[in-house]
Amino acid sequence: MPRPPMAGPATARPAMTRRRFLIGSAAAVAAAGAAAAARSGTGLLPGAHRSALAAVRPGRGILVVVTLYGGNDGLNTLIPATDSRYRAGRPTLGYQPSEVLALADGLGLHPALSGMKSLWDAGRLAVVRGVGYPDPVLSHFRSMDIWQSGSPTTAETTGIFGRWLDATGTDPMRAVNVGGPLPLLLRGEKSSGSSLSPTGAASAGATGALDTALAALDRPGPERSELANLVARSGSDRLTVEHRIADLLGPSAGPGPTPAASGRAGGLAGPLELAARLIRAGSPTRLYHVAVNGFDNHTNEKQAHARVLADLDAGVGGFFTALAGSPAGDDVVLVAYSEFGRRVAENASGGTDHGTAAPVFVAGRPVHGGRFVGDEPSLADLDDGNLRFTTDYRAVFATLLADVIGVDPAVALPKGTPTLPLF
Repeated sequence: MPRPPMAGPATARPAMTRRRFLIGSAAAVAAAGAAAAARSGTGLLPGAHRSALAAVRPGRGILVVVTLYGGNDGLNTLIPATDSRYRAGRPTLGYQPSEVLALADGLGLHPALSGMKSLWDAGRLAVVRGVGYPDPVLSHFRSMDIWQSGSPTTAETTGIFGRWLDATGTDPMRAVNVGGPLPLLLRGEKSSGSSLSPTGAASAGATGALDTALAALDRPGPERSELANLVARSGSDRLTVEHRIADLLGPSAGPGPTPAASGRAGGLAGPLELAARLIRAGSPTRLYHVAVNGFDNHTNEKQAHARVLADLDAGVGGFFTALAGSPAGDDVVLVAYSEFGRRVAENASGGTDHGTAAPVFVAGRPVHGGRFVGDEPSLADLDDGNLRFTTDYRAVFATLLADVIGVDPAVALPKGTPTLPLF
């Protein structure tokens, strides 16, 4: 089962910096963008562009990023069931037209995605088709680095949203990773996202002698070494986040999964429920990141893929249900992506091997949904058995930066990166 990727290939050990320490620290909780900068509009797009964004109130967008580790089989997620070439390549893994949840253009969703289908029907889900990058790499770790760093050609140690954080301040609540290690996506040169366990944070905001002692240990000082001060600042950020969450949710109602979520190890329901609770409580967080494994289905894929898609569907459906009736939910956008898709033809083990282009889901009230964005890759024009990408993944992230976060995408991506008509 793939693990979250490392930041890049091994090199000679660099000098210790705050960023490198936070990447390696088990407590990896660093500073994220400043609320003061957000209130003042620092780094926001020019006013003319902001006024054109009718779907998301300027400066109010909240982004939830769902990473599907392992390489989701996009061809069995958004299914061209009426295409004879699809059925020929997947005689046992393929789905019949009567089995899929029909959308449009001869495409349908996997039968486990009934909640996603409801979002589509309500105009709250758009599907970006054929998302990938030039000269695709079939390594989980390198491909995820490419997606999260925004650089398909060079190994980078900062991520797309980490560079946004670098440009906008130091509030550790600005971006929160719920569960698992801090991904490259949220790592910056000077600032990074905060990591929060949906179960381990239940004691957030504890008070008393122990809390006072921890606060003293986490206070930087001139008498300490550089490394000791890095440890202290990391711990200080962690305490700050825990106390602020306790203020939002109440010290006796610490974050934790629902009983249903706790029964699914690694499931999305618990982390997404926590994100929804924080959004409803008015957290200043602008970006939440959650992740789930289980998409590397080289064998017995039909059953395994159905399970992980059902978990995705339940988690996303529960998340939006929890936001129903909350004004803050009007500005929430959720995006779900994976590092690559799978090959068109099934293998001899009842699974699929690493492939290339795949769909990306974008959901929420601000989304111009019920439609596709980008062209469907052709099954008649393959690249050594793989789909040719039709939409550059950087355009997806540039759109989210511009139209949800409300910053110029050039703070994190090459100037001139195109955006998509998602909002």
